[in-house]
Amino acid sequence: MDTIASLFSFITTPVSWVIVQFHKVYGALFGPDTGWAWGLSIVSLVILIRICLIPLFVKQIKATRAMQTLQPEMKKIQERYKNDRQRQSEEMMKLYKETGTNPLSSCLPILAQSPFFFALYHVLNSIASNDTIGVINDRLLESAQKAHIFGAPLAAKFTDSSDKVEALNSSLTDVRVVTAIMIVLMSLSQFYTQRQLMTKNVDTTVKTPFMQQQKMLMYIFPIIFAVFGINFPVGVLVYWLTTNVWTMGQQMYVIHNNPTPGSKAQASYLERLSKHVTRHGKTRNRRERAIVKAIVAKGRDRNEYERKFINGLNKAGLAAQTDGSVIKSEATAAAQAEDGTPTTGATPKRQQPKRQTKSQRQSGTAKAAGEPTSLTKSDEPEDAKPAAGKKGNAKPAGGGRSRAQSGQRKGPQRPKSPSKK
Repeated sequence: MDTIASLFSFITTPVSWVIVQFHKVYGALFGPDTGWAWGLSIVSLVILIRICLIPLFVKQIKATRAMQTLQPEMKKIQERYKNDRQRQSEEMMKLYKETGTNPLSSCLPILAQSPFFFALYHVLNSIASNDTIGVINDRLLESAQKAHIFGAPLAAKFTDSSDKVEALNSSLTDVRVVTAIMIVLMSLSQFYTQRQLMTKNVDTTVKTPFMQQQKMLMYIFPIIFAVFGINFPVGVLVYWLTTNVWTMGQQMYVIHNNPTPGSKAQASYLERLSKHVTRHGKTRNRRERAIVKAIVAKGRDRNEYERKFINGLNKAGLAAQTDGSVIKSEATAAAQAEDGTPTTGATPKRQQPKRQTKSQRQSGTAKAAGEPTSLTKSDEPEDAKPAAGKKGNAKPAGGGRSRAQSGQRKGPQRPKSPSKK
């Protein structure tokens, strides 16, 4: 570790200068020789470095998502040219060039902060060896050696001997207890960060070897940090624990506000966004408009969660526009969904017919046919009225019709044949 740290000795002066500047501020508040002053100086160094690395972190997210998208194509190339390594590499590079993807972009934040990590290790190791380094002079060196965090000196390690620890005015038990707790916290924070990335922010619709590799790294990285952590000074453990906590919080923010398409985090985010847009009838800010715009641009290539989001807006009588805005539209509720089928909310409810009595149904049928439902005395035809003076012998004009309707034949009746005895 000392050999690796010496390779980054060129950056020890800037790192030591930043620590000293923060120490001046915290030393005025907590005292120059306290562990709080030196510990918070290291924490502030981490925060400053991570703020500077935010653009690289954004690039890392884009590169990781691009690599996840390319995994099916990469697998096809590997299967097609499995016996020709050179052609396989050429096709891979061609694919990266066409899509503008760089596999190393996902490692940029780690690679960028590695020099600062080893430079800090070199600074703390020099303090433990009672050597001045960078802008840390004899007075600051003595102050740093007096600084303890929960009884453990900043420059002490888990593997240090009791004599070396006693030279730093501490006990071996205190050093090992503090370093063991910090190593466990460092490993757990690393594991939790990787786990929430795998369980919440990975596209569940695509099963690729990349996901299997990520699962393996989720368990391997914490073990690696635990093994190497026993060789880190307490100050370096403070640095690494702080950067892990920062990464965990940063990852939670990304999962909550800019999740990977097709992941469980996207389902939760679009559900929250749908409720807000439905309630207010508009998107809140530029980021939300960008997400809605991207969903609209996908068309029929939308995943399950995105289709559900669009259909939810349609049910509420809203329409997502190509520029990412959302407008109110009464016609949208009755329009077809983006996949060509009517939305559930737009289907009109079936009206049950009212029950009618028999007389009401007959009356309605008669009116529809244009026939009178009943005849008054004045409306009767003249041939249906009895002749004057023959009231008693008058027969209804419809008598023959009545007989015909009753089943009797018109004209002379055929005599019945005698029955056989």
